[in-house]
Amino acid sequence: MTHRIPTIMLIDDEAFDQKMYQRVIMRSGLVGKTLSFLYADEALAFLVQPGREPVDVILLDINMPRMNGFEFLEAATAQCGAGLARIVVVMLTTSLEPGDHKKAHEFSVVRAFINKPLTLQHLQDIADLLDKASGDATLAC
Repeated sequence: MTHRIPTIMLIDDEAFDQKMYQRVIMRSGLVGKTLSFLYADEALAFLVQPGREPVDVILLDINMPRMNGFEFLEAATAQCGAGLARIVVVMLTTSLEPGDHKKAHEFSVVRAFINKPLTLQHLQDIADLLDKASGDATLAC
C-alpha cells in the first residue's frame, strides 16, 4: 500500500495531544510512519543526523518548553538550509495570537497554520499540500 504521506513528524510537548494525533493518523490510512517528539530540540537533533530516514511532513506546535516552534524553525532553516524547504511544515497549535499566524508565514517552509485538534480533513489537506510539492525531494539536511 502506498501512503500519500510516507513519514510524518509530530513535534508537540503534550503527550495526550500526540496520542490523539496518532489515532487520527492511523484512522486516515494516509500516513506510512509517524515519528513523535515531545521536545523540538530533540526533533532538530534527529533531523540533522546523517543518513537518517527521510521526513515528508512536520506537524509543529508553537508553545513548547526548551525550544518553541519558532526557535525550531529558525534553527532548522539555519542548519538545513534549502533542504528544509522540501518538507511540508504545518504549524499545529492552540494559539489564537494573530502575531503567531503572521510570524509563522514569515518562514517560507511553513505551508499551513492549523488550529488544534488535528482532524481527518486536516490530514487530507496536508496530503494534498505534499502532492503539490511532490516535485521536490524529501529533506536532505
